[in-house]
Amino acid sequence: MITMSEKDTFDQIFDKLNEINDKLDRLLQDTNNSNINEKDKESIISNSMDVMTLISLPEHLRTTATTLLKLEQATANEIAEITEKERAVESNYLNQLVKLGYAYKFRKGKQIYFKFDDNVN
Repeated sequence: MITMSEKDTFDQIFDKLNEINDKLDRLLQDTNNSNINEKDKESIISNSMDVMTLISLPEHLRTTATTLLKLEQATANEIAEITEKERAVESNYLNQLVKLGYAYKFRKGKQIYFKFDDNVN
């Protein structure tokens, strides 16, 4: 049996989801009505997928991922300086993003750099 407070919570969640749905509908309508060419529309949709991917990540990985996106490519140490976490922690998170297939790592001299895979949406 659902209590009154649970029902209120569900109602609030439902209302927020409806608001989000309305905003998405307006964005799609604006995109369809604008003079954006098909290639740009595909890019907008592709970037939306990237946002959805970020949202689906756990908070600790999302922080690392958004920092990596801002820097485009970075070492674990560079990420750690920005997030104010230990380098070893960021290295672990970055390697998790690699294992999940969202990023890849490469060597430049003695440094290991991480970068998002452009082929992943």
